[in-house]
Amino acid sequence: MLARGEFPVLLISTPERRREADRTIQRIVDELVVLGHRVEQSETVTDSLALVGSDPSFGCIVVDWGLGRHNEIAGAEAVITAVRARSAKVPIFIFLERGDLDALPLSVIQATQEYVFLFEDTPGFIAGRIEWSWRRYTDSLLPPFFQALIDFTDTYEYSMHTPGHAGGTAFRKSAVGKAFYDFYGESLFRTDLSVSVEELGSLLDHSGKIGESERQAARIFSADFTYYVLNGTSTANQIVGHSCITAGDVVLVDRNCHKSMNYSLTVTDAVPVYLMPVRNGYGIIGPIPEAQLSAEAVARSVAASPLVGGRAHGAPVYAAVTNSTYDGICYQARRTATLLGASVPRVHFDEAWFAYACFHPLYRDRYAMHPRPERGGPTLYATQSTHKLLAAFSQASMIHIRSSQAAPVDPQRFNEAYMMHGSTSPFYPMIACLDVAAAMMDAPGGRALVDESILEAVRFRKQLMSVGSELTKQQGWFFGLWQPESVRDPHSSTSYSFVEAPDELLTTEPSCWELAPGETWHGFSDLTDGFCMLDPIKVTITTPGIDALGTFAGRGIPAQIVTRFLDGLRIEVEKTGDYTILVLFSIGFTKGKWGTLLDGLMAFKRAYDDGIPLSRALPELATDYPERYGAITLRGLCDEMHAEMRSRRLPELLDKAFGGLPGAECTPGEAYRRLVRGMTEQVPVSGMDGRTAAVMVVPYPPGIPVLMPGERAAAVDGPILEYLLALEDFDRKFPGFEHDIHGVDRDSTGGFLVECFKT
Repeated sequence: MLARGEFPVLLISTPERRREADRTIQRIVDELVVLGHRVEQSETVTDSLALVGSDPSFGCIVVDWGLGRHNEIAGAEAVITAVRARSAKVPIFIFLERGDLDALPLSVIQATQEYVFLFEDTPGFIAGRIEWSWRRYTDSLLPPFFQALIDFTDTYEYSMHTPGHAGGTAFRKSAVGKAFYDFYGESLFRTDLSVSVEELGSLLDHSGKIGESERQAARIFSADFTYYVLNGTSTANQIVGHSCITAGDVVLVDRNCHKSMNYSLTVTDAVPVYLMPVRNGYGIIGPIPEAQLSAEAVARSVAASPLVGGRAHGAPVYAAVTNSTYDGICYQARRTATLLGASVPRVHFDEAWFAYACFHPLYRDRYAMHPRPERGGPTLYATQSTHKLLAAFSQASMIHIRSSQAAPVDPQRFNEAYMMHGSTSPFYPMIACLDVAAAMMDAPGGRALVDESILEAVRFRKQLMSVGSELTKQQGWFFGLWQPESVRDPHSSTSYSFVEAPDELLTTEPSCWELAPGETWHGFSDLTDGFCMLDPIKVTITTPGIDALGTFAGRGIPAQIVTRFLDGLRIEVEKTGDYTILVLFSIGFTKGKWGTLLDGLMAFKRAYDDGIPLSRALPELATDYPERYGAITLRGLCDEMHAEMRSRRLPELLDKAFGGLPGAECTPGEAYRRLVRGMTEQVPVSGMDGRTAAVMVVPYPPGIPVLMPGERAAAVDGPILEYLLALEDFDRKFPGFEHDIHGVDRDSTGGFLVECFKT
């Protein structure tokens, strides 16, 4: 049973009701306190709406129907509506008079648990009814696995099995262990259990309470099957790939895919045929053009692949698309699945950053588990990082499957791939967090939570644009946003500037965020109407220096310097590009956080405009590299770095490097076999002319491979090596701002080394 004090009763009564029945109401409160309840009270519409909107923990809510009766606000009804927007189950009682019954709206009757007539029943009886409803609600509140885990740990069993810390006892036998134990608390250790606990079920065969929890998650996420994954979507992607692909199978793969998807190609020894996304002048990765997804276009790509002839067998068996992208580009998933379904029987959407989409109508048809089509289509897979933008521990992820006749999914066969990658010693608190994360999104709570994220993102966008407009007029510059400059209401045909657009329009109308062909703000080519949209909760802040078409400005402020400054203020962002900063408005985001971010951006502007030396603006950098940065100002560093990026044409080189496919000598699987057998060697980038990479080379950003294992680097003056050499030179000139490039080692001088096939 949940603690009564942690789930209080909220009693809302008007001052008028207090004057009429103060003694009766106080006796009800006293009776509830005797039963162990904590009672919070409110008297106004405003306070009550604030309470039910900010605190989800009330175990019962008692509302005076007279609330707001003499006000233009329909007070009691507004409070009840606000409660039901978040919870379908929390009990609601209404204080009313007999004459009020006939006037109650149907929506209130449907939403209400019970009516209370203060002078007809005793305070003890009313308190008893509230207690009974509270207990029934809280007893059913927890999802199946979490409830079973609590029930088991409440038995205080002696642990005589793994894990060896035995409920935390082992940690308390040493000083450092006790510090660790005290930091996390007893509950974590007592719920870290062995798979020997039969009543909790098994993650590997999806039985018991774990299986029940996965089935509940499938219902919530509109899937046929859902599987919990405890090593992130990196593992989820490999599970799906392993369940669909065998050696020599031809697969269609988004070149803008996470490296885990590429590792799946290596493990399965698939033959990849890449689908190429577009990019803009900022280096932001856009969608795969719709024209590439048609059956005719796919057939041409397969025929043109140097890897297919003689190595592969049959038609493509699988396609993988990143949705949404890191920067928030999301496809019309129904249309995408239909197009690809003409070529493959299975379509896998990597939705690591998009687990919330099915809970809000703004994203309708833009996620894998979209409302089921009337006719067939391919089997659909969605892999989601629950921990990224929902509420879960890091590494907690899910696989959702919607089976079709094109490639029916046999759960037992799928589970063979699942068990290849799953641990036989799962972490039970992580299973519990997935159980809870799914339950939090169950209707209507999911819609309310995503509503808040979208609304806060829209308000931040408006505030930054308003501040930016004023500061640019007065002081010449401020940060911008990558988003539409104006929007149109499709119902009234009214056009608005973004700042003036109604919040309700921006938070509910997908067309406000769609990327229309030919619009300069997004900078993408080859778009078709309605095919993709920008996700409003993924906010890209732009810094001065370049635009979406790749045109450089005379003055520039590279984003790496801004995020380094923000880091000094303990403001951490998600991703930094050359002139872009990505922040994510997850369901845990608050107005206080985005207000602090805006303050940090304004602090940077003041430091830049005032000519603050780096020793004050970025003291750690100046201390680490005193000869390089000790005598320079923040503005001076920005000017130097912008001049280097402009003269080197780094964004243009990035676009060229990723704009075409390198020649391929072999599959990623064959390249890995050569690596394991010692048939590779480290080669300086300057000496890679014509050499074949044995590993992925992945610059961050944009975080996708410029070279896959088995692909040739071509000439030193070609786009790939020219780009890597430019990054190498940049990193030497600006120590402390080195690029993160997976697959690249560095020698003692900072030179780049890449593992290549021996010649």
